[in-house]
Amino acid sequence: MFGRIKSVLLYMLFSVTTAYAQYDSNIYRLNQAANLIINNYVDTINGSKLVDDAITDMLERLDPHSSFISAEEVKKQNEGLLGSFEGIGVMYQMLKDTMYVTQTISGAPAEKVGVRAGDRVIAVNDTSIIKMSTNDIQKRVRGPKGTKVDVDVVRRGVKDVIKFTITRDKIPLHSLDAAYMVSDSVGYIRLNRYARTTIDEYLEAYKKLSAQGMTHLILDLQGNGGGYLDIAQDLVSMFLDDQQLIVYTQGTHSDRTELRSQDRLFDSNRHILPRDMRTYGQMRGENHRVIVLVDESSASASEITSGALQDWDRALIVGRRTFGKGLVQRQLKLVDGSEMRLTTARYYTPSGRCIQKPYEKNHSDDYNKDLNERFKRGESMHKDSIHFEDSLKYETINLKRTVYGGGGIMPDIFVPLDTTHYSPYYRSIMAKGVMNNFCLKYLEEHRGELTAKYDSKSDKGLEAYANKFKVTNSMLDDLHEMAKNEDIKFNKDEFSRSKEIICEQLKALIARDIWGTGSYFYIMNPKSPAFREAVKIISDKKLYQKSFEH
Repeated sequence: MFGRIKSVLLYMLFSVTTAYAQYDSNIYRLNQAANLIINNYVDTINGSKLVDDAITDMLERLDPHSSFISAEEVKKQNEGLLGSFEGIGVMYQMLKDTMYVTQTISGAPAEKVGVRAGDRVIAVNDTSIIKMSTNDIQKRVRGPKGTKVDVDVVRRGVKDVIKFTITRDKIPLHSLDAAYMVSDSVGYIRLNRYARTTIDEYLEAYKKLSAQGMTHLILDLQGNGGGYLDIAQDLVSMFLDDQQLIVYTQGTHSDRTELRSQDRLFDSNRHILPRDMRTYGQMRGENHRVIVLVDESSASASEITSGALQDWDRALIVGRRTFGKGLVQRQLKLVDGSEMRLTTARYYTPSGRCIQKPYEKNHSDDYNKDLNERFKRGESMHKDSIHFEDSLKYETINLKRTVYGGGGIMPDIFVPLDTTHYSPYYRSIMAKGVMNNFCLKYLEEHRGELTAKYDSKSDKGLEAYANKFKVTNSMLDDLHEMAKNEDIKFNKDEFSRSKEIICEQLKALIARDIWGTGSYFYIMNPKSPAFREAVKIISDKKLYQKSFEH
């Protein structure tokens, strides 16, 4: 046991040669302490947990982003970034302690055997999953490709339980939430992270929108927390000429390393794409206007993208100041499959701005509360509440515009957070899942009626739904009743203030479970101040060009 702990600690502390580590007095003291504890402590010691806790504590004392991740957690996180997992291929939510299928992934095993949206899964491999936790359900449903799983389903209108045997397969996880035409020439693409499949998804969306006449693009990175750096490099390369600087990294023990735009692009397997695939995704030159939407939750690779395009005056950045995550983590694998993510450098934009916001060591709680503090200071509502020192001024490369460092990317066009429709009643029904549960129940009762009236397989059907479907007073009464059952007291004034956003969100949530995630944004975006501002600017060439003068 102690030999294993020793090897882990040596690898963890300095990631240096074994020969050097043997002579380091600090490592010797740490090994000695671990040995004494294990051999002399009054009770039995869980050596693995002891080491995990020690690593976690040491890394937490360094900076807000150095961290220890267990082997199990590493696997979960990698699934999201690798863009796939192995299972049956359904999207679901819990409705009254039951797994309710909201959507089957096209071409996935569940769809092939006949599982439908609206089905309730009550058992897996003859074991009831009612009232089971989401994690436990996932463990039973997911599994290696090629293995079989028995699923029992209750379907509305069908008396008997339907039994399916499903052969698991590789299931894609999409990083692209939405892609559609806003007008005859303006397209919209929203990315939720930078995963291995992101460029494939982006190129597919770009090709589809180009065929529909897109010459200008709104790239939505709001809420995008980042992902793979090389994917950000590929994406930015779509907009810059070859060999333009995108980002550089530098640290005390790390020499300056530059990432530049390149004509070479890669697919999700890191194979070089053919030239025609590389070029049709490119939007270079003044005939292609580009706006990037960001907010306080846009981080890391999103900030690299927006910072590079801003520094090269290639895109207009619209929204609110980004998160400010500009520390480079090196993934160091430990012997049990766990990982230590150790900060080794900082990210800098082409103009030299440091993306990382300030932090103090051993004050991670303050760091994590930063967004709340920004809100309290009024930064989300008033641009004038954001103050930068003269020492943080930088210039863009081509137009010599003033931009600021010191943490995050400050947009060219500031759009305040719209809180006019918010109320305690609205926040409560959102936080307790009442709106979501109402939509699931409504779809369970009206799915057939809706899919018959609006073509659920086409954009035309979604367009008709967006124009014609109305949330009725009867639906709102049912919503209030569900809220009451969750001990949420109805408040007439608060509801009146939030009624418009509640109705629009109900409409969007229902659409999402029929047409997919993209339909949610198709319906909600016109209510977004940042989106509306982007559409206004990008649709007017003179206004777009003038916006770079601010």
